[in-house]
Amino acid sequence: MFPIRDSIPNERTPVVVYSVIALNGLIYLLQISLGPNAAVAFVYHYGFVPYYYFEPSGALRPGAGLFDLLPFLTAGFLHGGLLHILLNMWTLFIFGSTLEGRMGSLQFLIFYLCCAVLSIYAHGYFNPRSAAPVIGASGAIAGVIGAYALCFPTARITLLIPIVIIPFIFTIPALAFAAIWFGIQLLQGTWDILVPSVGGGIAWWAHIGGFLAGLLLLPLFLLFAPSRRTPSPWQRGPWD
Repeated sequence: MFPIRDSIPNERTPVVVYSVIALNGLIYLLQISLGPNAAVAFVYHYGFVPYYYFEPSGALRPGAGLFDLLPFLTAGFLHGGLLHILLNMWTLFIFGSTLEGRMGSLQFLIFYLCCAVLSIYAHGYFNPRSAAPVIGASGAIAGVIGAYALCFPTARITLLIPIVIIPFIFTIPALAFAAIWFGIQLLQGTWDILVPSVGGGIAWWAHIGGFLAGLLLLPLFLLFAPSRRTPSPWQRGPWD
């Protein structure tokens, strides 16, 4: 399911979403400008390798400082290919722009970064022996999807599903989209634990952890959300 657009007009310019997209784009350009060996070293340095943090035999040296924890955050700004970053940034644009307008820019920025860190932690917790670096913004974006669905459960999401070579386009409520999306991630993540190495290199538990983080953190961040005009019926959520 590929989201094309949502039905809610933005109340404010999503400056944080635009900035995050631009930053991800610049970092991706840096990645592809590096030579093959330097690019791999860059990903291992700034990507998140669970083995270093969750496996006792691979633990960081005693007295490790805050800098050694940076991959929990920086991993969410690296991508493994053009399609990877395009899909992530488009999804962030669709859901993040509206959510930033609801939360406020500063609150959204902190929320996004919290979801990024917690999603990476979830991946490491369920893959403690993995020596492969995990990268990508999808965990943080999963948190945005979860929070969006709670804020705007009846918003209409237009989706595209390619069936062979025929594009099938339809709309469903945001809550239904989020439920189906999360169900797929949970099914794949559970299967990946039961039968390792069949997940195709996708960090399912980062998606799951980010989504749950978004659900749990949303009420806290809405406490500091700016005042808004009376929402239309399809824009109302549990807190309106």
